[in-house]
Amino acid sequence: MIDIAAFNKNLKNGHIENCYLFCGNDESLMRENIRLLIKRVLKPDFIDLNYVKFDGNSLENFDAVINACETLPFMSDKKVVLVYRASFMEEERGYKSKLSGEFKKIKGYLKNVPQQCILIFYCVFKSKRDKPGRIIYSLDKDICVVKADKIKGYQLENKVQKFFQIRGKNIRKMDLRIFCNLMEGNNLSVIENEVEKLCCYTCGRDIKREDIQKMFLSGSEEDIFDVVNAISNKNLKRALYLLNELVDSGAKTNYILSMIERQFSMLFKIKLLLERGKKKPEIMKLLKIKSGYGYSIMVQQSKKFTLRQLKRSIGLCLNTEKNMKSLSLDGKTELELLLINTVA
Repeated sequence: MIDIAAFNKNLKNGHIENCYLFCGNDESLMRENIRLLIKRVLKPDFIDLNYVKFDGNSLENFDAVINACETLPFMSDKKVVLVYRASFMEEERGYKSKLSGEFKKIKGYLKNVPQQCILIFYCVFKSKRDKPGRIIYSLDKDICVVKADKIKGYQLENKVQKFFQIRGKNIRKMDLRIFCNLMEGNNLSVIENEVEKLCCYTCGRDIKREDIQKMFLSGSEEDIFDVVNAISNKNLKRALYLLNELVDSGAKTNYILSMIERQFSMLFKIKLLLERGKKKPEIMKLLKIKSGYGYSIMVQQSKKFTLRQLKRSIGLCLNTEKNMKSLSLDGKTELELLLINTVA
């Protein structure tokens, strides 16, 4: 069983199997990658003659699929047969389909799919908690099973950036990261809808962080400033209280983390530039700080830390981000540990 990243790598390298089963919660992600596969193996001029689709929920028997696979491609080396929403791949969960009694026949055929055909199934899990079951694991021995988990991290950022580019919108890297942190956990179709809303809201101009805040955020930068201020004063109790307030108000843990990281990063840059003899106007221009009042507040806050402490705090934020993305740990608990470690 491979993930979407491994599938994309194989596709890029020309390593293509002749039978695939995509499974997961994100139907949009599966369909997009199937389109990439089809684009790779079929010529646009003959795609209608060499691409056959079946609805897995309404299939009366598997013979129609077999017949489509056995038919030779037209003016092409390959043809593609797709069985979408193949719920019969999840029979052990109690999801009954019209092919309930034919799974043994289906499994037997998958070992003998003709070389001129690429047979693809995709199966959408009913619940976010669902995992590949016994049937899917049994097929993994004979065909290529691709688990389509929701993408996150840099993969998600690259994908979302393309959504903005398609719509002719520019968004800064840090703002893109904040937006993606807010969207993480949703499927791509939902995220693209939110991108569309944001683009409509900012019609005729580039997207700013304030736009993201107005549309999607419950917390505020002032709240994050207060959390960092409590850390600078070694007031762990206050910092944890403010964190709980932010979470209870609806702010997502990914957003809180990205803003804490941004605040420490900004303080580090300000302190470093001041120590290098830079003046206020130059620093504000370099760091794109628009408010003189906001600048003076951050200068005062930066004086409560050494450069070493700020660098360490940024490192702790990056480590927390890594844990939250790769280990599926509780976000709030990870943020609490971050605050404890930064105060220590």
